[in-house]
Amino acid sequence: MINPRAQHNFLGRSCSISGVGSYVPERILTNADLEKMVDTSDEWITTRTGIKERRIAAANEFTSDLAAKAAERALKMAGVTADQIDLIIVASITPDMPFPNTACLVQQKIGARRIPAFDIEAACSGFIYALEVGQNFIMSRACETVLVIGAEKLSSITNWTDRNTCVLFGDGAGAAVLQHRPDAHGLLTTVLGADGAKAGLLSMPGGGSACPASAATVADGLHFLRMDGKETFKNAVQAMCSAANEALQRCELQIDQIKCIIPHQANRRIVDAVGDRLGATPEQLFVNLHKYGNTSAASVAIALDEAVHSGKIARGDLILIVAFGAGLTWGAAVIEW
Repeated sequence: MINPRAQHNFLGRSCSISGVGSYVPERILTNADLEKMVDTSDEWITTRTGIKERRIAAANEFTSDLAAKAAERALKMAGVTADQIDLIIVASITPDMPFPNTACLVQQKIGARRIPAFDIEAACSGFIYALEVGQNFIMSRACETVLVIGAEKLSSITNWTDRNTCVLFGDGAGAAVLQHRPDAHGLLTTVLGADGAKAGLLSMPGGGSACPASAATVADGLHFLRMDGKETFKNAVQAMCSAANEALQRCELQIDQIKCIIPHQANRRIVDAVGDRLGATPEQLFVNLHKYGNTSAASVAIALDEAVHSGKIARGDLILIVAFGAGLTWGAAVIEW
């Protein structure tokens, strides 16, 4: 049995995910395509990452477009119309522009009312951070329906001449509709964390107030993401396992009680290492990174949508979502579907 006192919602009403949706661009960039762009090979990429292909948005397709399409699919599943949404939260590190926020652009594109709309930025952990923020609006009764989206156009900040990073990332969006459902526990707990002392391991130096855009910053490639892969890998595994274990402990659950584990889809080696350390079986892990690569804040949101629509998750199942990203940030959530 789930310990009700372990739930966030013992402080207020529960919050459930009533609908999910995702969208990925049509263009597929395969490992064979990358072989023609940089000094790499399908074997090298597959062995080290598990990625076979990724989706790349068109030049006139922006993060807000991806987010809006995912949102519309989530709303359809939830049986909710755009004018019933009370709040929109978008998690992204690749907004259309520094301001206005992407959530406002999504509001206009899906035809929502003049409701609050804002972005949050926690890199690959962004969707879990957004779930926690959104559920608090539901629990406090400030909102009845919250739309949460993780969306990225990482191709816009990828250095396509750097073989160590360009093979990893793709574009896409995933969305969830949050509402109170009287007959369900919904989101049981969320664990969030960050370590700013390690911010330099994964970053995009240019474009902010510390390094404003100039001809020199563009020439130096400061507007592309940069990563210390070895240190990022080590920290990712440790942080994801720690967050996942804490989330399970709060709910007084064992790993074998979890039907589906959805880890951040960054690298197959990371996914396998996290699964092994948690004591999970291969059947519990949901993996789709071979199709999409690392889509940052959209990663676990897209995977959750695919897990639901593939029949991997059914009503009443327990789900563990866990992610790690630049910041460094991390998060885990236990959900009763």
